Formats: sequence, C-alpha cells, structure tokens
Amino acid sequence: MKKEKIIIMGSGPAGLTAAIYTARATLDPLVISGSQLGGQISITSEVENYPGFPEGTTGPELVEFMRKHAEKFGSRILVDEVTQVDLGKGSPFHIKTHADEFESEALIVCVGASPRRLGVPGEEEWIGRGVSFCATCDGFFFREKEILVVGGGDSAMEEAIFLTRFAKTVRVIHRRDELRAGETLKRRAFANPKISFIWDSVVQEVMGNGNVEAVRVRNVKTEEEQELTADGVFIAIGHIPNSALFQGQLDMDSRGYLLTDDQMQTNIPGVFAAGEIQDPTYRQIATSVGQGCAAAIMAERWLEEQE
Repeated sequence: MKKEKIIIMGSGPAGLTAAIYTARATLDPLVISGSQLGGQISITSEVENYPGFPEGTTGPELVEFMRKHAEKFGSRILVDEVTQVDLGKGSPFHIKTHADEFESEALIVCVGASPRRLGVPGEEEWIGRGVSFCATCDGFFFREKEILVVGGGDSAMEEAIFLTRFAKTVRVIHRRDELRAGETLKRRAFANPKISFIWDSVVQEVMGNGNVEAVRVRNVKTEEEQELTADGVFIAIGHIPNSALFQGQLDMDSRGYLLTDDQMQTNIPGVFAAGEIQDPTYRQIATSVGQGCAAAIMAERWLEEQE
C-alpha cells in the first residue's frame, strides 16, 4: 500500500488549485484525476468570465494551464478513479482506485457535481455546440438568439431570467402545467416579456447540423410531437453531487452535497472538501478555485498541527 502525505480527489479547478497550493507547501500532493481530467470545464467550449483572460479561453485550454501550473511545483497527477474510501478510523485514510491502494494522512475531496441529463438523443453530441448546463457560463454567446430552457424549478427560472439579458427569446419547456419554482421567481418569469412557456411537454431529441438547430418535444397529455427551432438549449433540471462514495462517512445535506465549516473541513478531521461537491449555490470556476485554495491552506495547517 502506497503512503501519501496528502491526496486530492478530483482534477477540476478546485482540485488543481489545491494541488498548486499544497505542492508549493512541499507536501508532494497526489491528485487522483477521476475519469475526466479537468472535470466539467473540460467540456466547456468557451470561458469568458475567468479573471486574467480578457480575450477568453476554452475549457480544455484552462485545464491545461492549471495542470501545468500544478505540475510545475511538483504535483503528481494520477489518471485513475477512486472506487472506495475508508475514513472511519481517522488519519491515515484508506483509498482504493481501479489500479492501486493508498494511505493518506490528509484528504481533499474535489470530485464535483454532475448536471442531471435528459438522456435523449443529441444531448451529449451537441454539448458545447448549443447544449449547455450553465447560463452564467455560456449565456453571453447567445446574444439575439432563440433559446430553450428545460425545467420548471428555481434553477430553471434563474437560468431563463438571466438568459433574457442576451437572448432574443427564451422558451421554457416544462413537463407539468405549473412551475415548481418559488413565488418570487415565478412572478419575475411570468412578467418578463421575453419568456414564454411550453407546458406539459418533454424533450425527445436535440437536433442540429454543426450546431443545435431544433428540439423535438412531446406533449405528455396529448402525445402530440412538434419541432421547435432553437439556437441553444439550456438544461436546468438540477445537479447530482458525486458523493456516493462518502455515504455514511461524511456528513451531507439532503441532496448529497458534503457539509463543510468555514475552513472547508468536513466532519472528519483531516478530510477537507472544495468545489461543487460542497457548493450547490455558485458553481463557478472562480469560486471553485477560491475554495480549493482555502482547503489546501487549511489542510497544510492541519498536518502541521498533527506533527
């Protein structure tokens, strides 16, 4: 079994930032990347709201910059997935991957959250070319375009309202005949002249040619289908925190997001969390970077205290 001072689970902005800080503190961190180096931003085509890039960049480019930065200071990145963790006995923590086993004195969990998918044809194919899961990230690219938003909860209404800053029209597709969003958001959405609603309907297919061009929807009451032209489809049916590995070990809320204090500490001393795995609110690259920085600093201090 390999012994480590600190392991960082996840290689998104939070994980790679934590790697930079712990490496500069000479902790020789091991980053276990997960199945996708960079996490969600690795499939983001354009990034224009991250400080320091006035001309914008792409998600893969930003991941590469962060990876090089982390490795410059000595971070080691292992492309593998954690399959099991045992935190119950305290530090050192036992971690299994597909290929190996580790003991680590400290652990920073940055495994993120995954957008809920519709699971329809065309959804995955057109990600980054019209299909998006983040209005704050991608809304700017749809100026004067026709946009569809899928969902009826608070997140969907927040996305729809935000998108009216850029879009020509925003049509909300919802499987029911009334919204699940809170009253304030409902009032704001109904009052916005750019927003209209397609009730009792579900998406059957996302279609395009180079970029998204249309969506086929089905009315759940009449079973009638229609094609709706659109330049973009924003899917806002929630996120799923990637916390299944920690069930029964780390405290989490009813949705599965890990609970941390203001020092990014979980309920188990020596285990810290950062990024979307503990942040259901902001879900931005910039906030994840800040949380990864904080978790790394506090992990370093915790390790010093143990010595």
